[in-house]
Amino acid sequence: QVSLAESGGGLVQAGGSLRLSCAASGSISSINTMGWYRQAPGKPRELVASIARSGNVARSGSTNYADSVKGRFFISRNNAWNTVYLQMNSLKPEDTAVYYCNAVLPLGTSWGQGTQVTVSS
Repeated sequence: QVSLAESGGGLVQAGGSLRLSCAASGSISSINTMGWYRQAPGKPRELVASIARSGNVARSGSTNYADSVKGRFFISRNNAWNTVYLQMNSLKPEDTAVYYCNAVLPLGTSWGQGTQVTVSS
């Protein structure tokens, strides 16, 4: 089992930057992929970015981004794979949402509690 805890959300003006962190604990070695999702009011939860952590050397570390954040958001992790970051630059009001950390495991997924990001115009 893996527990996830997000931090780093807050209020920022349009054009500003924030960095979110996700601390993972538990069976970290079982994680296949870690990612960030977001959910705005009245909208479904959507994938923002993900980074692969697998036994396949060629695939490990590969990243995936939603089209709406490409070139502005960047996902990374520390060497121990127990912390994943989401650097968010050039923020827009439409980026306002609750951001959730996600870990894909062999038998399911884990979610953090979420952190609010609000971008004012």
